[in-house]
Amino acid sequence: MATTRTVSAPRRKRRFYNLHIKMILLISFLLICILIVLGIFLNHLVAKTNEAQIGKRALTVASAVAGMDEVVDALERNDSIAIQAIVNPIQEATHAEYIVVGDNNSIRYSHPVEERVGEKMVGGDNDRALLHGESYISKQTGSLGPAIRGKVPIVNNSGKIVGVVSVGFLNEKVEALIDEEKSVIWFYISLVFVLGIIGAICISSYVKRVLFHMEPEEISELLLQKEAILQSTKEGIVAVNQHGELTMLNKAASEMVAVNGQVDSSIYGQLFHRVQETELEWDKEMLLGDSIVLVNRTPIMENDEFAGAVATFRRKTDMEHLTKELSQMKQYANTLRSQAHEFSNKLYTILGLIQLDKIEEAEAFIQQEHDTQGKWLTLLANRVADPFVHGLLQGKHSQANEADITLTIQEDSRLVKPVEGQRQTALLTGVGNVIENAIESIKLSHPKRREISIYFTDGEEDIYFEIEDSGQGISPEEADRIFEQGYSTKAANGRGTGLALTRKALREAGGEIMVEPSELGGALFILVIPKKEL
Repeated sequence: MATTRTVSAPRRKRRFYNLHIKMILLISFLLICILIVLGIFLNHLVAKTNEAQIGKRALTVASAVAGMDEVVDALERNDSIAIQAIVNPIQEATHAEYIVVGDNNSIRYSHPVEERVGEKMVGGDNDRALLHGESYISKQTGSLGPAIRGKVPIVNNSGKIVGVVSVGFLNEKVEALIDEEKSVIWFYISLVFVLGIIGAICISSYVKRVLFHMEPEEISELLLQKEAILQSTKEGIVAVNQHGELTMLNKAASEMVAVNGQVDSSIYGQLFHRVQETELEWDKEMLLGDSIVLVNRTPIMENDEFAGAVATFRRKTDMEHLTKELSQMKQYANTLRSQAHEFSNKLYTILGLIQLDKIEEAEAFIQQEHDTQGKWLTLLANRVADPFVHGLLQGKHSQANEADITLTIQEDSRLVKPVEGQRQTALLTGVGNVIENAIESIKLSHPKRREISIYFTDGEEDIYFEIEDSGQGISPEEADRIFEQGYSTKAANGRGTGLALTRKALREAGGEIMVEPSELGGALFILVIPKKEL
């Protein structure tokens, strides 16, 4: 069973910069910063790489020219024409800006501009080659402009340095090549930025959808409200994930499941040991810590898979206390309703007699009712010292009269002293429920004799109430179960609470309730309660 998750929160007026726009802008800004740094790094890397490759290329060409025997022989013969003829094709093939061959005095024997042959080489960077015999790359400004140059000494067969070869590539052409590659880099960086913007839009849309299109402020407010609700409710709430790990525990739950001030983790296993086997469980009685609780358990399903569970529970004593109060309120309401109905019937009777001009009969009826009520009130006033018990019996007398049932109090009944505290509550609950059941039993069985008899007395240590009726009675098999929670002899839903509640209330006050066959043909209930508080 999959649970449907709905989230509602107070909607605020939408601002232009909502979470969706903020995420796109922030991701775009981050992407721009990263791509700019990456672009600068790549440009620097490309420039350095190209310069290094051009330098190595110039050095390779210079080494090849310096190693040619024809160049060495021509240089020793001072034959610049031969050297020029050798290097010109090589310069054209390698796309070098120039290949200059000079002697050990840096006098040119070849140059792209023939007029400059015989002049001294420009740049002053030949010493390492001519004096130390090194091959190296140099960046200097020559007669044709700034260039990257490869310098290689020319050594004859005897090992003597007789000249130098300088191969150059002008900086402006190198920079043009680098700029071309940089444009390709920035093109792809721009493409990545566009794709990143599209990705940012998709990510922000997904996040908004996952967050139920709520703003961070709304989520924060909802979280605070949820936490306030969880911690303020009197019902214990516990949640676990699919691994049985605790994800939520409110204050009421921690108080209820605590043993000696400590929450035992094994309690979570007690709460959820069967939750994967069943869909829902309602009002299951359990012992958690020091408390007997009524537990409701609900699994959380996501895509037909178990994703966790939630358990809510309340102390059984709290529920029973509430049930007790509702039962008493029901009794008082029934009493008032019966009195009002009976009084209304008598008023209509008197009105009818007056309209029929039966004045003497009306006066006799009023006098009869006065005597009956006065006799009953006098009886209660003389024999029942407790005003609450007095009021309860008066109301039940009216309710019985309305149902055409004779309710009598035996002559030797006495309740000399008022009952107080928990004993009074238990007594009112017990007497009210038993009389109510007696009235219903007579209504259902329709006996010829419709009577309820009540006897009560103060013993030396206990108060006794005996209530018997002429209803359908209780069989020996039913007598064993009549006080169980949920069991009822009446075929109706929601019954089986009154007598169970009565026995519990009496026992908590130190009393007891028993049932026997009645001489009137129905059931006899005996209620015993101590006169003193335990």
